[in-house]
Amino acid sequence: MTTYSAVRTTGIYCRPGCGAKPLAENVRTFELAAAAEAAGYRACLRCRPYRVAGTVADEAPELVCRAVQLIISGVLDDAGEAALGRRLGVSARHLRRMFNDHLGVTPDQFARSRRAHFARRLLDDSELTIADVAFASGFGSLRQFNRAIREVFRSTPGELRQRRRRNDRLAADGGLLLRMPFTPPYDWDAMAAFLARNAVPGVESVVDGVYRRTITLDGDPGLLEIAPAGSDHLLLKAHLPYWEGTIHVVERAGRLVGLQTEPVLAAAQLAGDPVIGPLIAARPGLRVPGIWGPFEVAVQAVVADCLGEAGGRDALGRLVEAQGTPFAGLGYGLTHTFPSAETLARADQYGVPSEVEAIVRALAAAVAGGNVSLDGGESLDELIGSLTAVSGVTERTAQWIALRLGARDAFPRDEESEAWRPWRALAATHLETAAILG
Repeated sequence: MTTYSAVRTTGIYCRPGCGAKPLAENVRTFELAAAAEAAGYRACLRCRPYRVAGTVADEAPELVCRAVQLIISGVLDDAGEAALGRRLGVSARHLRRMFNDHLGVTPDQFARSRRAHFARRLLDDSELTIADVAFASGFGSLRQFNRAIREVFRSTPGELRQRRRRNDRLAADGGLLLRMPFTPPYDWDAMAAFLARNAVPGVESVVDGVYRRTITLDGDPGLLEIAPAGSDHLLLKAHLPYWEGTIHVVERAGRLVGLQTEPVLAAAQLAGDPVIGPLIAARPGLRVPGIWGPFEVAVQAVVADCLGEAGGRDALGRLVEAQGTPFAGLGYGLTHTFPSAETLARADQYGVPSEVEAIVRALAAAVAGGNVSLDGGESLDELIGSLTAVSGVTERTAQWIALRLGARDAFPRDEESEAWRPWRALAATHLETAAILG
C-alpha cells in the first residue's frame, strides 16, 4: 500500500517518488494521508498525494475495516461517531481509540480527509462549479466545505482550481469522467472476466473490456462505465441524475472492482502456500471483487445456488424483466435497474421457479424488515447467522454473499481452507479466477 513521508521542518507530506530529498532524521512516515493531516502536515503541491489510492492496510482489525466501509458508504455524512459506534456495537470512545491506534486518525478525521481529497480531484479533473464540487463530495454546506479545504490544503477551493494542470482535465461526451486510482499491480482483465461471468442480465454487461451497469439513486436511474486507463488508475464515466453525493457513487464503484483494499499482507502470508502461492505469483494484481448493490448480489447468489450458473442467469434475467424498472435506450444489453428488497417483498410474481421465488421472497422480506443487514457493519459470524436463518439460504451461499460484501475470511468453496485463515476470501478469489481464466 502507499505510505506517506512527512517532513517536520517543512510541514509537508509527500507520496513515494516525490523529488523532495529531506534529511532522514526529519521524516515521519504515515500509512494514511489522513493521519499525516491529523498530525498537522499539508499535502505536497509537487507530487499531489491526494491523487493516489489511499487504502487502509489489510492488517487492520476487522472492526476497523467494517467501520471504514460504513464511513465510505456515508454513515458519517448525517450522523456522528456515536451512531457509527452503535452500529458496530461499541462505544464512540472505544472506536476512536481503535482508529487512533491502527490508523492514526479518528473516524471523523478519516471521513473529512476522504471528502476533501475527493473534492480536490474534482477541482482538478472536472468542470463542475465549486458549489457542485462541495455537494458532490459529501459536504453538507459550502461553509463546511470551504473550512475543510482550507484546513487540509491551506488554500481556498478557488485557489486550488487555478493551480490545476492542463493534463488533469477530463473531457467527456456526456456524463462525468473520473479517475479511480489504485496502487499497482492491479489485474483488470481478471476483474472484468469475473464481472462478466457474474453479470446480472439487463443490469450489468462487459463488452470489449468495459464494465457497464445501471444504478438507482433515490429512485432515479443512472449508468456507470468502468474501463482500464493508465498504469495507476481506471476511468469511471458516471451518468447521474444529480451531482450530490457523487463521492459515494465513486466509492461504491471502487468497492465493486476491488479498489478499497490492497491485499498486501494477505498475499505475502499466502505466497508460500503450495496451492494458493502459485496462483498469487501468476496474478499478483488480483483483488477480491466487491459489490454495487448488496441485495442484488444476495439475490444473485441465492438464484445461482438453486439453479446453477446458466439456469440462474436466465432466471435472474426474467426476474429483472418482471420486477426491475425499465431503462430504455442504453444498449449493451442494459434494459432495467435491479429491483429493491421492498419491491420483491411485495411483488406478485418473479418469473422464476416457485421454489426459488420462495427463498428470494423470504430473503427480500428479511432485508426489507431489518432482520438481515447487508451494509457491511456485521461481523462474519453475525452475517452468516442472519443469512442462514432465512429459509433456503445455504451456508455456501451466505459465505459467497459475505465475500462480496468484504468479509476477508469468507470462503464459499469446498476445499479444505484452514491453512488460509484469515485471508480465505483472497484464496477463494484466486481459485475462482483460475477456474474462469485457467
